[in-house]
Amino acid sequence: MDKRWAQLGDLLVNYSMKVQPGEKVMIAMKELEAYPLTHSIYSAAIKVGAYPQVQFISEELNRLVMQYGTMDQIQWNPAIEMYGMEWADVYYGLRTAHNLNTHWNIPADKLSAHRQSMGVVSTARWDKTRWCLLRLPNAALAEQAGVDEETITDMWFNACLIDWPKVSKEWRRWAEILNKGKEVRIVGKETDLTFSVDGRTWDTDDGRINMPDGEIATAPDANSVNGHIYFDFPGVLAGRLMYDMRLRWENGKLVEATSSTNQEFLTNVVNSDEGASKIGEFAIGTNNEITHFCKDILIDEKIGGTIHIALGRSYPGCGGKNKSAIHWDIVKDMRDGGKIFLDGNLIYKNGKVLL
Repeated sequence: MDKRWAQLGDLLVNYSMKVQPGEKVMIAMKELEAYPLTHSIYSAAIKVGAYPQVQFISEELNRLVMQYGTMDQIQWNPAIEMYGMEWADVYYGLRTAHNLNTHWNIPADKLSAHRQSMGVVSTARWDKTRWCLLRLPNAALAEQAGVDEETITDMWFNACLIDWPKVSKEWRRWAEILNKGKEVRIVGKETDLTFSVDGRTWDTDDGRINMPDGEIATAPDANSVNGHIYFDFPGVLAGRLMYDMRLRWENGKLVEATSSTNQEFLTNVVNSDEGASKIGEFAIGTNNEITHFCKDILIDEKIGGTIHIALGRSYPGCGGKNKSAIHWDIVKDMRDGGKIFLDGNLIYKNGKVLL
């Protein structure tokens, strides 16, 4: 087994989640390829005196539900998964990339309904556990990124095994400055978007929530959003790619949501519940070790030189109030002319923080 797995398992238990003796740890192992890290986290958790359990889940099994199940089965919230959120103090979600075309022939309404039911499980995880999500490297992720497996694996480990205390100090300094601002304006290609962050806080994701990590995030006042944004990268959700996405709001109300692909799915998602069309999160990616867009949001949202917004559920820790079963992060590249203004002052240009 690659020794970096053991190094990462130790980091996740002792730094990211700071697992304590006696705590209950749920390791959700998605696909068999997640076993090496499952083994490493399990070992590290036992060594600190915790009680780990492993749950197996699979995108192929999800496909069976959507392919052969009734709508009641598709919308069902899995009872054991829900109980796991009640039981666990700490939750690790180990997800390996899969064929993006796995759900190629699943109707948009079924796919959207299943994502909404999974969102209920995610909400329980947010509310009841300390959690960390990872998307692990494999051949499928390399194919999505357009590179070989060795390249994507090395990039991934480099982005995970950085000096977290060092970068955290700098990112937290930026967050302290951002916390003094009241209004954000984003300007770029086909983009001019403004919203209030008055009374909200900025959170530094420095190796504790996701791995690889690296973002500074807040929860905008969803009702204050005005303007439009174009996404250079495709939006990715449930294996569907939405190219050339354009979103526009007027006083917090989404009045335009278009893409050149999978328009029906996009429309279903933003109409899936009352909060799904509102902005629940805005964040700046800060991990410069991530050098390839992978068509996987858990990795892509951390790319240094990008920003992302999330439609739907807000992080309550930042003062967010928007409720939704959906939390969909969509990434925009800012390295070619992108700018961010805080209270009218330029704080970010061409992918670089100027604070």
